[in-house]
Order: sequence, then structure tokens, then C-alpha cells
Amino acid sequence: MNTLVALCAIGAEKILNNEIKHLGYKFISNAPGRVTFSGDDDALFRANLCLRTADRVYLQLAEYSAYDFDELYDGSYSVAWQDFLKKDSRIIVDKVRSYKSKLNSEHSIQSIVHKAIYAKLGDMWHMQSLPETGEESCVRVYLEENKALVLLDLSGLPLHKRGYRADGGVAPLRETTAAVLLQEMMWRRKTPLHDPFCGSGTIAIEATLYAFNVAPGFGRRFALENLPFYNAKRAEEIKAEEASKIRTDVEVRITGSDIDHAAVERAKKNAEYACVTAGRALKSIGISAHIQRPDFVQSDFADLEAPYEDGLLLSNPPYGERIGDEEQACELYKKMGSLWTDFKGWSFGFITSNQTFQENFGHKATAVKKLKAGNLDTSFFIYKGQEK
Repeated sequence: MNTLVALCAIGAEKILNNEIKHLGYKFISNAPGRVTFSGDDDALFRANLCLRTADRVYLQLAEYSAYDFDELYDGSYSVAWQDFLKKDSRIIVDKVRSYKSKLNSEHSIQSIVHKAIYAKLGDMWHMQSLPETGEESCVRVYLEENKALVLLDLSGLPLHKRGYRADGGVAPLRETTAAVLLQEMMWRRKTPLHDPFCGSGTIAIEATLYAFNVAPGFGRRFALENLPFYNAKRAEEIKAEEASKIRTDVEVRITGSDIDHAAVERAKKNAEYACVTAGRALKSIGISAHIQRPDFVQSDFADLEAPYEDGLLLSNPPYGERIGDEEQACELYKKMGSLWTDFKGWSFGFITSNQTFQENFGHKATAVKKLKAGNLDTSFFIYKGQEK
């Protein structure tokens, strides 16, 4: 069995853990922004292909005590790097995190681990220097309470880069964050969903992939594919297995709107690419089926009316960084109070970095969830099914 570490937005660990369990893998532990689990060799590829809320997946290569640089070096050197890297790999220790540890110079930790890796490979392959002409292989190191974790990146580009978004527009919502929001709202495909500030269409597209059970990684490659232990034949079999799980017999009502015509056009193009990619996955197993596209229209949110008695209105409304300043954002949130009347009987979910959202919107949320993706601290305001 392999020990893997999946990263996610801080605050989304429980949701990611549920996803991992759904794939059949065993939970080991979690920490802010990551979940550690065990899985068979298939998990190396399947986790990257299928996890909707994970930002990256790593293979844990070592866990050991490191109270000084000698212990740090020896522990890193002990890893059988020759089994995990190619002779022409360009090895990068790209991230180091130190927390409550004697070793706290991230640059020094990075240098020592890098040195240990090259020393081990040089000794095993009887080479004075490595060519470094091939693909990058990235290593991450966590030092927490004097215990070192050495991780090998299996994802490459962050997993929120699904491959369908040609143009994200201004300050787009991460695809993985959109997937988290859908799970926080416990959305189901039979429930109508609308995003009144759809931007590049991320929420509606992620809802579509979820509704039709399309693995989010079909449109991209992973760093794993450049590593010597990658099993290309098995990866194709896993793709076929996941393609066979795509639902083509369901009807959904997923829509989005935006006052900006260019945003609507972007959303349509991104959705088309995502659905075409899903269609190609089906064709690879001999199925010709159409994946229903979400419907996007140009409209001011103030002109909208609920098309059904109940549903979910889920959005990433503009905030100070996106529309100029905080004062403008607050004015917008006040005007958004009209949605409470126009979508009576619906549930609402709004994510924003503006902490005065509830006061301006004029209604107290049922629940507020804190999420941190990258350097941005946000709050997700949840309003469950108001009375009709």
C-alpha cells in the first residue's frame, strides 16, 4: 500500500476526506489543508483523475525525526530515490514548511534535502552529475514538531486546472473551490441550480461534471506520467473504468447569468470544452452520448426571477478586488437583497472575502464556513431553504 497526501483549501478537509473514502481509500490523518490516506497502486492515478476538491496529490516517501541537519540529510538520503525518479529528471524541492521545529530556515532545509537526493542518486547510478535534461520532478518537505515528511508531487499543475477553462476572466473562482461549495450545500443533480454572477462559468460547469459523474481530470495530464513507476496501460484501464461511470440518463437544470456579455461568452466556451472532453471519454469506450451543457444568459441579477419553486442559488459575487473597492462591493450586496424575494423558497450560497456580507445582504446566514485557498481568506455564507 502507498501513503498519499492530498492538499485542499483550509476548511475543506472533511469534504476531501469523504471523497477519498468514496473512492475506497483509507483515511490516515488530516491537518489544515491536507488529508493523508492509504491506497493501492491504482490510487496514484485514480486520485488525481477523480478527486474534485483536492488541489494536489503527493506520494509520501519518508517520515522521520529531524532535530538537526544531519538527521534531515540522513532521512532524505535513505529514500530509494532511484525507484521514483528518472536519470534525466530535473529535481526541484519546490516547497518547504516548518512548524514548531528546531530547523526553521526553509532555504536551508530545501538545500539539504536537495543535496541528499542528488547524493543518493549519484551513488546508486555511479554518476558524478545528473544530466537534468528531462521533465521536472517536484519534492515538498513538511517539518512539523521536528518530524519530517518528504513528498513527491504526482499532480504537476494544480488539480484545479482541469483543462477546460481557456479564459478565466478577472479573479476567477478555483474549480476545486467551486466543487467544495457544491458539497457544502449538499447539492443533488435533481435540484435546479443557478449562478447569477457566473463569470467564466466555473460553478455551473463543476455542477455539470458532478451531476453527470464525469471525473474532473479527463482533460489533462499529471506529473505521475513522467515518473518511472507510472503504469500507462493500467492508467488507460482506469480511464475506461471511470468513463463507464459517466451518467448519460439524467436530466439537470443548471444555469448561469452575468451582466457582462463577454463573461457569458467565456462561460459558454468553457462549458463546451468541458462537455466535449467528457464526450471524448465516452467515445473512448464506444459510447456516443451527449452531455447536456449548462445554459448561460446575459442578465442583471435584479432582472431575474426564480424559474422553479425551489432550487439552489450559488455564486461568487464580485467583491472589492474584482469591482474596484469595498464600498462598491457593499452597495452591490445591499442590492442583492432583491434575490431573497425573487427566489423565495430557494437555498443560497455566497462566497466572498468581504466579512460584512451578511449585514449588507440584510439576512443572517444559516451557517458560515471559513475557507482559505492560496492566500485568500474567504467566508461561505449558507442560507438553507427559506420559506416559500
